[in-house]
Amino acid sequence: MDLLLISVVAVIAIALIFDFTNGFHDAANSVATVVATRALPAKWAPAFSATFNFLAYFVVGTAVANTIAKTVKSDYQGVAIAFAALFAAIAWNYVTWRFGMPSSSSHAIIGGLVGAGLAAGGLDAIDWSSVEKAAIGIILSPAVAFSIAFAAMYLVIGIQRVTKARDDHPAFKGLQLVSAAAVSFGHGANDAQKTMGVIAALLLGAGYTQIGADGKTVEVPEWAALSAYTAIALGTLWGGWKIIETMGLKITTLHANSGLAANIGATTAIFGATAVGMPISTTHAAASSIVGAGVGSGKGANWKVVGEMVIAWVLTIPAAATVSFLMFKLTQLPTVAAWISVGIVLVLFGSWAVWAMLHTIHAADVAAEIPAEQELAEPLPGRPHMEGHGPVE
Repeated sequence: MDLLLISVVAVIAIALIFDFTNGFHDAANSVATVVATRALPAKWAPAFSATFNFLAYFVVGTAVANTIAKTVKSDYQGVAIAFAALFAAIAWNYVTWRFGMPSSSSHAIIGGLVGAGLAAGGLDAIDWSSVEKAAIGIILSPAVAFSIAFAAMYLVIGIQRVTKARDDHPAFKGLQLVSAAAVSFGHGANDAQKTMGVIAALLLGAGYTQIGADGKTVEVPEWAALSAYTAIALGTLWGGWKIIETMGLKITTLHANSGLAANIGATTAIFGATAVGMPISTTHAAASSIVGAGVGSGKGANWKVVGEMVIAWVLTIPAAATVSFLMFKLTQLPTVAAWISVGIVLVLFGSWAVWAMLHTIHAADVAAEIPAEQELAEPLPGRPHMEGHGPVE
């Protein structure tokens, strides 16, 4: 087995680790609302979401994967670029997850690819049309998701006025499960393809795959697609409860009716972007939908948490690009120095990541924080009514 093949296999393994982090980092996108409203027991929610993450494998194509694969021009693709980009994206996912901050795994990998590409070949190494698609998604997906969730909330309220259904009526909880399944399916469909795209770019640069007959599409091997969907489903199954806590309990006060409206907004934005091959952030879509549903329901939003979240969104691409740029430069040091320096960084970061995963909250901790339905309906003594305001911190 030659050194190139060994390197490719190692970086593919790292790509699947990124996919795993994408799963647990973004699990909140689909289960935060059903957990917060008790539509589904917290301990069951990750398995529910992971199932629909994986089912997307049997339905969805590779349009998003090709957008990602072409971020760095094929002349500059290589093992070092893929490795640096993946390390940066994994690092950003772990840091933001540790602080319970919903940020974009998608934009982290795009930022990583841009940073490594710039380090390898400057501005000429980047296919800016692919980056432009992502940039459009940064603006459009939160706006579309917020607007649709806000409008859906008014539609749901209209239905309630006619039917006299309460906010946590079982019908809304049932529809929440259906819409959460759709969000989970959309998350797998859009986000698993990002890892497929990185693997395809790596294989293309190493000569193990090629451009298709159309002269534009990178051929994605079937094993790469299956591996990517499996890894993201396993990550979702693990949970990522810090971000579920933030999205489900700290942005706004959710009931089954507003949780349903939020899922409708997220689903519309995610499926629309996947259909046109746009690698949007499912996190941006889901979080913006929760804000839109909260505002539309009259519960408002915790604007401090929303502001911190937006700051993380703005920082994601430049932060990942910077880390990736520096990591690529480390790989270009003389052979012994490169192995030593990169090895030290990996050992230090890996040790911290393992420690963080062993010292985090779990399903039972989040379940204990969820107010009972009667607590949501009536303010407790000494606790201000939430109507028109964000969650009490």
